[in-house]
Amino acid sequence: MNDSHYCPHTAKDIREMLSAIGIASVEELFAPIPAELRATTFNIPPGMSEFETFSRMQAIAGENSQGMIAFIGGGFYDHIIPAAVDHLAGRSEFYTAYTPYQPECSQGTLQALFEYQTAICRLTGLDVSNASLYDGATACAEAAMMSLRVTGRTKIVVDGCVSPFSRQVLKTYLYNLNVDVIELEPLDGLLNRNGLDEVLDDSVAAVLVQNPNFFGCIEDFSQLAVQVHGVGALLVSSVYPISLGMLKSPGEMGVDIAIGDGQSLGNPLSFGGPSFGFIAARKSLIRNMPGRIVGETVDRNGTRGYVLTLQAREQHIKRHRATSNICSNQGLCALRGLIFLSAIGKDGLAELASLNRDKAEYAKSKLLTIPGVTVLQSALTFNEFTLFLPKDADNVVAALLERGIAAGVPLGQYYEGSEKCLAVTVTEKRTRKDIDLLVRELEVALCN
Repeated sequence: MNDSHYCPHTAKDIREMLSAIGIASVEELFAPIPAELRATTFNIPPGMSEFETFSRMQAIAGENSQGMIAFIGGGFYDHIIPAAVDHLAGRSEFYTAYTPYQPECSQGTLQALFEYQTAICRLTGLDVSNASLYDGATACAEAAMMSLRVTGRTKIVVDGCVSPFSRQVLKTYLYNLNVDVIELEPLDGLLNRNGLDEVLDDSVAAVLVQNPNFFGCIEDFSQLAVQVHGVGALLVSSVYPISLGMLKSPGEMGVDIAIGDGQSLGNPLSFGGPSFGFIAARKSLIRNMPGRIVGETVDRNGTRGYVLTLQAREQHIKRHRATSNICSNQGLCALRGLIFLSAIGKDGLAELASLNRDKAEYAKSKLLTIPGVTVLQSALTFNEFTLFLPKDADNVVAALLERGIAAGVPLGQYYEGSEKCLAVTVTEKRTRKDIDLLVRELEVALCN
């Protein structure tokens, strides 16, 4: 603060400001901050004009890798986004909208959210949806909290094949509550059914699973739903929405609550966000859903209109009765999801899902020609699958990054003993040329 080049205030100004708040020195001002956490220098450059600042930001952005071919999934996926999504979501009436507290002024936003809820219900095969959540990980936590409220129990069983990011958020949400979270170790990339039998009893509020799971494996949880319901618990399933273009829906399997991340529905990859989470459930559970639900009604003249029907959040009711602290949430991202689903339609979603599955199967067949490489074969997969490599996946991925290929997600940091496992994702954007390049470069990396 002694360098006048970086601080526009004089020493007199600083003394007057400190005096106004009743302290004698800058050191006293920062005394509550432990010494080891204080910044000793501030490398702030001189002020720049708008043009200079923009040019500098472009130069910094240009240092990022360009043209990377991505085979990374793990919850965020590189899908094509129709031009209509950007165009419509960018309209000012949507782009600047806030929480629709006054329905008479917010019919467009409310109708869009109502249609979004309808789309999520049709996608998941369940009865009710709210007006979106923050992301897939917090949706997992919200579903667990919902299950605890519904059942009055204090135990949650989580399949170890559920995304480790979601499991981490779940444990953070429940950390200060009197809730036991039991994680089942995966068995060949699938739900450990024997392990579940040992812990599933009438103290369990919910069993959380994922389909396709973090290893890419697909399971039919229809019989699991019967087993879970047999002890009075709920079955919660996290789903990859694009896969529902060809897989059995959660509702068809008997799932009570379906959750997931909506990034793949018309939202770009932007360093992990923003995105939106979705949640759908059976009608009997509607009173325990988090956030807001938009409903359809008529005014006194019989004209159709939309309102916030259920608003079980702390801004609308007594805090101790709120089911969630979700506020304006990710309404704009959810709108992008609605536009995406509306643009491609039911048949388009099925075709998109088939493209993903077919291209992934082609990649599997080519990768299996590499000496020492095998694929986890314990179940069918969608567009994501797990490779077993003869070398540590971390080193292989680092080598391929140097060649412009993001080869996948190394699993060693999430699962003990999986250092040579690599989860690879192939979306509709990956061409035959891209896949063949991955195969060639992976073979070279394994030989070096």
